[in-house]
Amino acid sequence: MTTEKRELPDWETLYQTEPVEKMPWFYEALDHDFANTLKQLNITQGRLLDLGTGPGTQAMVLAQMGFTVTATDISSAAIAKAKHHSLEQHHQIDFIQDDILNSQLQQTFQVILDRGCFHVMHSEQRESYLKTTYRLLEPNGYLLLKCFSHLETMAEGPYRFTPAEITTFFSPLFKIHSITASVFQGTREPPPQALFSIMEKK
Repeated sequence: MTTEKRELPDWETLYQTEPVEKMPWFYEALDHDFANTLKQLNITQGRLLDLGTGPGTQAMVLAQMGFTVTATDISSAAIAKAKHHSLEQHHQIDFIQDDILNSQLQQTFQVILDRGCFHVMHSEQRESYLKTTYRLLEPNGYLLLKCFSHLETMAEGPYRFTPAEITTFFSPLFKIHSITASVFQGTREPPPQALFSIMEKK
């Protein structure tokens, strides 16, 4: 994995000043990789954690599908905006400002969905991410991880990973079911190249 630090936004300032609808990762439908995997695993109910929820769109669709959803973000502004939009649509979601690197969450989840959180972790932060996601999952729970691929060529943006790097990093604590090439659906065209990983807690 690259150790060269990438420039990343101040998330609180970003969510205070920018409309969420213009953010590159804004996507109102459920991400197709998440949707297909939940169907494939026959997971139709249970406790889900939407990690780094941002605009909250994924959490809202999952709640509408009948899941019990907790949605967290490091930005209190992101949580406030997502909660407001969720209440307008009458969704029951537990929105919590929380830092995955120092998480205060105590409950466990059947599935953790990460659509862009891990790949904004600097190298020295990733071990804490690994241990916390492991702790927050129920036995045999799933981590569904979407991150930038090494094939993405844009200069700015988050860290990029190869399938081998994902396997090496996560395999001590997770059984890797699959890592597939995908894209990040959102407002950016063409959509960025991504890797989508299905991992099960050992």
